[in-house]
Amino acid sequence: MKQERIDYRMGLLDSPLEVDAREWNALVARQPQPTPFLRHEFLSALTLTNCATEETGWAPRFVTLVDGQTGALVAAAPLYVKHHSYGEYVFDWAWADAYQRNGLAYYPKLVCAVPFTPVQGTRLIAVDDQARSRLAATLVALAEQSDVSSLHVLFPTEYEADTLEALGMMRREGIQFHWLNDGYRDFDEFLSTLEQKKRKNIRAERRKVREAGVTLRRVRGEDATDADWRFFNRCYRQTYREHFSSPYLSLDFFRMIGQTMPENLLLIIAEREGRAIASSLIVYQRDASGGALYGRYWGALEHVPCLHFETAYYQPLEFCIEEKLAVFEGGAQGEHKMARGFMPTVTHSAHWLAHPAYSDAVARFLENESNLIHSHFDELREHDPFKKR
Repeated sequence: MKQERIDYRMGLLDSPLEVDAREWNALVARQPQPTPFLRHEFLSALTLTNCATEETGWAPRFVTLVDGQTGALVAAAPLYVKHHSYGEYVFDWAWADAYQRNGLAYYPKLVCAVPFTPVQGTRLIAVDDQARSRLAATLVALAEQSDVSSLHVLFPTEYEADTLEALGMMRREGIQFHWLNDGYRDFDEFLSTLEQKKRKNIRAERRKVREAGVTLRRVRGEDATDADWRFFNRCYRQTYREHFSSPYLSLDFFRMIGQTMPENLLLIIAEREGRAIASSLIVYQRDASGGALYGRYWGALEHVPCLHFETAYYQPLEFCIEEKLAVFEGGAQGEHKMARGFMPTVTHSAHWLAHPAYSDAVARFLENESNLIHSHFDELREHDPFKKR
């Protein structure tokens, strides 16, 4: 059956605030892999609190497609003009260095992503495949017509990566570690599925935290006070301080999402002797597939052995089981997560470079890298932490 041709009108927006929040969120809700990070509240908070703006090297250029007859929003993508490669988690520093060494400008570039968020999910938000294909083609055409070195779509779904690859973009793969909820009744039942050594180590780590006199409390976003957010922000900034880097997000940002999307947020706060000493921020959602939990940020003002594991892994795992959430995505990197029941999964990104010679060089690099990724993935799967059945 011949598909009806739709007259699309493209918009290029300098801020997510220029699109109606209800219309945007309704479109996001229709996607096969929506995440809370695509919500209008999250993206607009990044702009309103100056975390992702032109001043910080993330100039919004959101692309929208509307139905030419009805004016309804039918597709959109969070696009940014970047003047650096910070906060992306798909590393292209070597590509930028190669350009610089040969007297070429790698920046500015176009990046379709959720800033500071290595979470795979829909990037080409659309009402149907026809609109999604047109949006993908629009992004590539925009890159070709702009004074940029490249276009990068970070952490799209596999289907979107296929669509972009069919348009000539180069696919890149990576590995993250996700925990899957097999309908566990409680944390002990989950532990019973692990090898004896892994099970013993987890119990020992949790015992060390208890014996250090630490207690944990979970604060849902709806119940978080300003004092809770101020304390979490101290912990978050401490983590960056310990790594000699600057934090991407601000207290105002955390306060704002705490007000606008509290139903997606969970703070875990560790206390000892009546004072808070550590905290982690968890983002989660419920949906028809069972929902997902995303480990995001953590920090501590005092050192307690194994407190990181308790605050950032075991408490969220317990929450997943209690709330019957289907998956816990632990964030970027971290093979140590396998010992705690997380398994490797392949992530995707798509890349287009304007310079033919560098595009060819990157294509060869990605082919070799992909072979290594697949070999490493297979090796990791052979050493899973679960009891052999």
